[in-house]
Amino acid sequence: MNQLQNISAPVGRFLLVAIFIYSGIGKITGYAATQGYMEAMGVPGFMLPLVIILEVLGGIAILFGFKARWIALLMAGFSILSALIFHPFSDPEQQNNFLKNFAMAGGFLMIFSHGPGAFSFDEGIDGTRTQKSVR
Repeated sequence: MNQLQNISAPVGRFLLVAIFIYSGIGKITGYAATQGYMEAMGVPGFMLPLVIILEVLGGIAILFGFKARWIALLMAGFSILSALIFHPFSDPEQQNNFLKNFAMAGGFLMIFSHGPGAFSFDEGIDGTRTQKSVR
């Protein structure tokens, strides 16, 4: 792996998860409002702690490349579900958010497919430790 790939892997992971960590923390500080919004969109409010855990802890896990393949798969599914529930493509004002969520799902699927890369717990500092499977 060359130097550019070594640097781009952790930077890419950071750029991909920054929105999730930030958003998860925002959900903690605005818990009641977020819960009300979820319920208004038909999502049970009791699921909010799970969302916060996935966004914050899942985001941190991807950032550090810890169990990154499986968490990336969860984050991809979460991104797609969020797009479908909260950002209907039929609403012109939500189309960019819908597509943003799909793009993030694509990034997570790339991590699922190829691993987190260099400077990660899963693959080591130089990215040469390969996982034999996603088990």
